[in-house]
Amino acid sequence: MKTDTRAAQSWHRRPSEAHALACPHRPPCPGCPRFGESGIAPAARRALAELALAHGLPDVEVISGETAGFRLRARLAIRGRLGSPKLGLFELGTHRVVHIPNCSVQHPLINRVASVVRRALVETGLTSYSDKAHLGLARYLQVVVERSSQTAQVVIVVNSATPEPLAACVDLVRERLGGELHSLWSNANCESSNTILGPEFHHWCGPKTVIERFGGAAVHYPPGAFGQSNLGIAQAIIDQVRADIPQGAVVAEFYAGVGAIGLSVLDRVSEIRMNEVSPQSLQGLDLGLAELDPELRSRITVIPGSAGDARLAAAGAHVVIADPPRKGLDPEFTEFLVGSPPERFIYVSCGLESLLADVARLTACGTLRLTLLSAFNLMPFTDHVETVARFERS
Repeated sequence: MKTDTRAAQSWHRRPSEAHALACPHRPPCPGCPRFGESGIAPAARRALAELALAHGLPDVEVISGETAGFRLRARLAIRGRLGSPKLGLFELGTHRVVHIPNCSVQHPLINRVASVVRRALVETGLTSYSDKAHLGLARYLQVVVERSSQTAQVVIVVNSATPEPLAACVDLVRERLGGELHSLWSNANCESSNTILGPEFHHWCGPKTVIERFGGAAVHYPPGAFGQSNLGIAQAIIDQVRADIPQGAVVAEFYAGVGAIGLSVLDRVSEIRMNEVSPQSLQGLDLGLAELDPELRSRITVIPGSAGDARLAAAGAHVVIADPPRKGLDPEFTEFLVGSPPERFIYVSCGLESLLADVARLTACGTLRLTLLSAFNLMPFTDHVETVARFERS
């Protein structure tokens, strides 16, 4: 199996210095179970090699990138005693937080924000959340770094229906981050559950969205919308998808999110139908569409709802793209693709088990055949692998 081949020179300047150092947070931090190991996990390599062999494909290309400071998004739990909060990740199977002030895979600005927020919590006397008692105010910290400005969108998740108890803490964070701050938000999550974000955001200051570009139109990320944490590898994935879209094609994209793929391939398509279910992602997509010139905007139709319910949007498309969550494709959507196969189907997968099951379903009737398989080391030092599979109509 090939490893770190295409685009390796551009994505990987040299082996990360993290390889030469022991992580100060392991154990018990579970965030990088394969810290220091190169490429994707051996089990994932074997599974993809077997899949490629079964479908008569060559060795699977694995594309890797930076292994230090690559995470531009982080969600950190806030737990601990009054005056001594911990910001980090839960130990496996527990609600005990491992404090990770010097995480090497996070962008340095994320570590800086976490330090500032921690000190502000201490100085304003805010309590940390207790899962057992369902008491305490500060639950989570979400930080997103915008590449162009090198500033941070900061969200503090609180166990409060109103933002007022956070006001003094917010003032300190805003003052101390200064020009490093993109925007500041609080999020109300009063549920006794493991859900991180609640439905309500309060905007304290700064722009309403983080803006990224992947070779095309501006892509807007409100604080509640999903976004990839490793944008260097996300760019490589989008570049591969783009290369598989013939000029002038009619395209249908499912699980489109805020439009990172669709808005980046607009110059190649004559028409694109974009499906998404998340209200926050649809909000970001609407903001991206509002900035387009009228001719480009006229090429896009947005179909809200689940992929299964929106499956007819694939009818007549030359190319169908899907980038589903880890559980994989909606069954109704899969059934439609098998019964009415497009000329080309591009499947961006973040769950290897669901990919293997979906490939079996998509190819079982012989209407679609797997013709290309690539792997991307989107989350170095973990067991995760991002995969792009291309199918052609038989």
